[in-house]
Amino acid sequence: MTATFTKTGTKATTPAKLDKSIFGVLPTSHELLKSAYVSYLANGRTSAGNTKTRGLVRGGGKKPWKQKGTGRARFGSSRNPIWRGGGIVFGPTGNENYSHKMHTSAKRLALRQALSVASDESKILIVEAFVTKENKTSEASKLFTKIGATKNILLVVADKSADVVRATNNIATVKVVQSRYLNVYDIMNSDSMVITSEALKVINEWLAPSKQKVDTKQSAADGKKAELK
Repeated sequence: MTATFTKTGTKATTPAKLDKSIFGVLPTSHELLKSAYVSYLANGRTSAGNTKTRGLVRGGGKKPWKQKGTGRARFGSSRNPIWRGGGIVFGPTGNENYSHKMHTSAKRLALRQALSVASDESKILIVEAFVTKENKTSEASKLFTKIGATKNILLVVADKSADVVRATNNIATVKVVQSRYLNVYDIMNSDSMVITSEALKVINEWLAPSKQKVDTKQSAADGKKAELK
């Protein structure tokens, strides 16, 4: 797998090699990608809605009319849910939990698939470093134009420094994310991914399948040792 490698501030490009175990895992089914995408949105959802039941609505203490003799249906309170101004049945309480849980290995596989799709569509640009003159927004905008990054740009850096934030904060089409906080939602919604060399190293270390297997074996071994003790 290759991606465009660009030195900061230059138009010259050369191919950069990408790890096939991370950037060459094209999905045969998009179910896992969809699950990770929906999970990201669900986990960011807040429960803001809050309705009142008939016991919480103000008023309604007096019986509207006597039980018998009026010819009308019997009611004990004007705050009955079927009345105007009454309580809400089965409404949101503000305590709803919309979060979706995914196994760590599934999340990382979904990330590898998303990165592979981005690489296959030639969205990825590798830069040596993201540096602008005096951290100005205009310079950052010119830099993105020079390296060929267009539309919705995802800038992936190893360290989200104040200088990088200052240079990109006022560009509506640019989102900056640290490599360790990379997610399927941002990758799938970007038209161009600009990744620094340092960030690429972090991604390779973080998402390497072999490393995950070693970590799993090590944790299992540690668990057995703990049981023996």
